[in-house]
Amino acid sequence: MKLVNSASMVKRLKPRLAINFLFKCLFLMATLFGLLVLGILLYRIFTQGIAYLDLQFLQSLPSRKPEQAGVKTALIGTIWLMGVVAPVSLLLGVGTAIYLEEYAKKNRFTRFIQINISNLAGVPSIVFGLLGLTIFVRALALGTSVLAAGLTMSLLVLPIIIVASQEAIRSVSKELREASFGMGATKWQTIVNVVLPAAVPGILTGGILALSRAIGETAPLVVLGLPLFLAFLPKSVFDMFTVLPMQIYNWTGRPQAEFQSLAAAGIMVLLFMLIIMNSIAVLIRNKFSKRY
Repeated sequence: MKLVNSASMVKRLKPRLAINFLFKCLFLMATLFGLLVLGILLYRIFTQGIAYLDLQFLQSLPSRKPEQAGVKTALIGTIWLMGVVAPVSLLLGVGTAIYLEEYAKKNRFTRFIQINISNLAGVPSIVFGLLGLTIFVRALALGTSVLAAGLTMSLLVLPIIIVASQEAIRSVSKELREASFGMGATKWQTIVNVVLPAAVPGILTGGILALSRAIGETAPLVVLGLPLFLAFLPKSVFDMFTVLPMQIYNWTGRPQAEFQSLAAAGIMVLLFMLIIMNSIAVLIRNKFSKRY
């Protein structure tokens, strides 16, 4: 009787095992396909742009002559832009998440706000460009300055940071909060000394993903009217500037093959900046993860 039951069980399991193996192969093929495309793209970029990537390329201003062109203005402009986007978006995003999770009452109004924040995370970036053009460029008369572009990009990534920060704060165990309250700490002291340090890994993960999106976006900046060619450096947040995606977009539109190689070298510089940003975030995240 046991042998019969075992045989029938194996017979019933065979279709399930076959389906499991089929989906395993399917997911493996999808992963390998994505890695293959990424590998081909990186190989094309590095082989085409490595010859132009040198110290002169990083220190030279844009030029109509390929042998003299560089990314200095775009690189410095990107750093200026991140200098505005990072503090504005992180402070507003984390502050909003703290209010919604720790202070706001759970009612229809807060649910309405939450739904709209989640929906804003999926709005096309060009819509934020039009919003920035209307408010910051025209209404506030900031023009195509670092401040106008930084505030526009902050609005773009703000919903992502808010949602990620809420999930990180929500994942902090109640036992940590109750232990802090039990020792006589106030709500604000508990948030600053217990909740936020424990939520830092999740907040940084969402923040670095949002900033990575901001550093590579082009559509909102095109709508704002940022120049494709700029031969001087910004000296304050009210000056005109350009960024690496705009410079790369300018070079890819040129018919000469040399400019295509310059665009590949510019993409490599952008990738290096993203790697540095991600590495810093990982180091900070690991430091706080060991404490909690």
